[in-house]
Amino acid sequence: MKLRTGIFFLLLFFLGKQTSAQYYYYNNDYYNNNWLYEVGGSIGAMNSLTDLGGRKGIGKRGVKDFNIKNTNLSSSAYIGVIYRNEIALRLEGSFGQVRGYDSILAKVAKTTNGRYERNLSFRSSITEISVIAEFHPVWIFGNFNQDHFPPDFSPYVLIGFGYFHFNPKTELNGTSVALQPLHTEGEGFSEYPDRKNYSLNQTCIPIGIGVKYELSAFFNVRAEFVSRILQTDYLDDVHSRYIDPAVFANHLSGVQLNQALILNNRYRGGLVPMSNTAHPGGIRGDPKQNDSYFSFNLKIGLVLGREKRFRGY
Repeated sequence: MKLRTGIFFLLLFFLGKQTSAQYYYYNNDYYNNNWLYEVGGSIGAMNSLTDLGGRKGIGKRGVKDFNIKNTNLSSSAYIGVIYRNEIALRLEGSFGQVRGYDSILAKVAKTTNGRYERNLSFRSSITEISVIAEFHPVWIFGNFNQDHFPPDFSPYVLIGFGYFHFNPKTELNGTSVALQPLHTEGEGFSEYPDRKNYSLNQTCIPIGIGVKYELSAFFNVRAEFVSRILQTDYLDDVHSRYIDPAVFANHLSGVQLNQALILNNRYRGGLVPMSNTAHPGGIRGDPKQNDSYFSFNLKIGLVLGREKRFRGY
C-alpha cells in the first residue's frame, strides 16, 4: 500500500512539472527543449577489488583493501537522451583493464598471513556495454525561468544494468596464459560438482555518483565515479579452496595439464611456514564476497537540442 502511495505522489509530482511551461530558459541566449540529446566520451582510471593483492593484513572487505598501484587506464563512449535535464538515460561502452598480484605485498609480507606467499596474479581486459539512468536533484527540485537560470554545476546519482566480457590471464615463463580453460579450482570437474564453470561474459549493476559542469549551451564536462556490482567471484580466477592436483590429469593433457599444475599452486614457501594453506582443501580465496571493479572518468559531452532564444523588437 505504501509503495502504491509513493508511486502515486511521484506521478503527481512529474505531472505537475510537465503541465508547467513547455520550455524553460538555459541562459540569456538559449532555452532548453524538454528533450535534449548528448554524445560524448571519457578517459580515466580503472581498478578492482578481488582476492589477489590488496593491502597489508589478512585482507579486508571493500575499499579497505584498495591498492592504488593496481590502477589502469580506462575509456568510454556514450550516447544519451535527457528529459528536462532531470533524468537521463544513456547507452555506454566502457573499456579498461584490471589486475591484481600478491607480490605487491612484498613490503608488508609478514602481516599478510600467507597472502604474499600464495604468489598468485592475474590481469584482464574489460569490455562493457551498459544502460545507465541519471537523476539530477538540482533540476528535479529546482524552478528555473528567465529570471532564475539554472546553476552550471549539477551533481547526480546513477544506476544501470551492464553486460561485460573479461578473460583473466597470468604470466608463465614470459608467456601470457588464459586461466579459465585450465579450471585451476576444479570448475566443471565431476570430482567437484559444486564448482560450476564460470562464463567470461557476465552481467553487472553499475552504480555511482557524478557532477556535471556546463561549459556552454553545447558542451559539458563531468567527473564520474562508477562501481560495478558483479555476480561472479572469478574476475581474478580465484574463488575458494585448492583442489587435489592429481585431478587435473583426468580432464587435461599436454601443455594445458602442465600449466594447470603450476598455476593452481604457485606458493612461495620458506617465509611463513605456518601460513601455508597451499594444499588440497586449503584456503585459496574468499568465496563469501564477489569481486568488483570500478572506474573514475572525466567526460566531455556534446549537447544537441537547445535552441536560440528569439527576441522581439
